[in-house]
Amino acid sequence: MAELDTATKRMDLKEQINKERLPKHVAIIMDGNGRWAKQRGKMRVYGHEQGVTSVRETAEAAAEIGVDYLTLFAFSTENWKRPQHEVEALMQLLVATINSETKTLQDNDIRLKAIGNLDKLDKKCYEELQQAINNTKDNKRMDMILALSYSARWDLTHATEQIARKVKNNELAPEEISQDTVSSHLATAPYPDPELLIRTSGEYRISNFLLWQIAYAELYFTPKLWPDFRKNDFYEAILNFQRRERRFGKISEQVANKEKGE
Repeated sequence: MAELDTATKRMDLKEQINKERLPKHVAIIMDGNGRWAKQRGKMRVYGHEQGVTSVRETAEAAAEIGVDYLTLFAFSTENWKRPQHEVEALMQLLVATINSETKTLQDNDIRLKAIGNLDKLDKKCYEELQQAINNTKDNKRMDMILALSYSARWDLTHATEQIARKVKNNELAPEEISQDTVSSHLATAPYPDPELLIRTSGEYRISNFLLWQIAYAELYFTPKLWPDFRKNDFYEAILNFQRRERRFGKISEQVANKEKGE
C-alpha cells in the first residue's frame, strides 16, 4: 500500500509540471551520503553505494519530463583530500557504477558527458568513463554531465590560463576579453548555464560548484539526504522552480509585459 501511495504521489506531482516552463539545465549537489551511512552504523562508502539508486531515479525523472541537461557534482577537487581508503573506494564505485548504469543510459536515450580535471582520475576509472561516453554518444534525449575532480575555482583558474596564453600569443587582445570569453573557456562551454541548482542534505552552501555558471540560477535546498532522494523529490524541486518569478535584474512589471509580448 505504501508503494502504491508513493507511486500515486509521484504521478500527481509529475502531472502538475508545466512542460513549457522547464529548466533546460538542472545541476545537483548530491550531498549527505556519509551522514546517511553513519545514521545506520555503516561505513561512509555504503552511503555512496546507496546513492547510485538516487542518481538513476533522478536521471530517469529528468529525461522523462524533458530536461535537456543534468549536471551531477560527483567528486570535487577537494574530495582528493579525504582518507586514501575512501578515495580508492569511491573510484572503484565509480567504475562499477559506470559499467552497471550504461544500460540505464542507453534505455533512456541519455548521453553521458564529464567535466573536471579528468587527468587526475585513476587510469581504469578514466578509461571506463571514456568508454561509457563513447557508447552513449549517439543518444539524444538528455545529456547527463558528471562533474568529476571538479571545482569552480579550478574551472575559473583553468579558463584564465587558457585566455592568458591566447593573449601572450597575440591571439586575443586584453580589451577583447568579455564575459562571453570567460564562459567559452570554462569546462561547461558546450552547455547552457543551469537554471536550477538543487542541493540535498539541508546544507545551505554552494561548495565551490559552478560559481560562474549559477549567477542567475534558482537555488533549491532540501533536507533529504542524497540516498533518500527520489523522483518525487525531483518533481517537487521542478514545481518549486516553476512557482518562482525570474527577473534577471528587471522588475516584476517588465517580466509580466515580456511574457505578454508587449
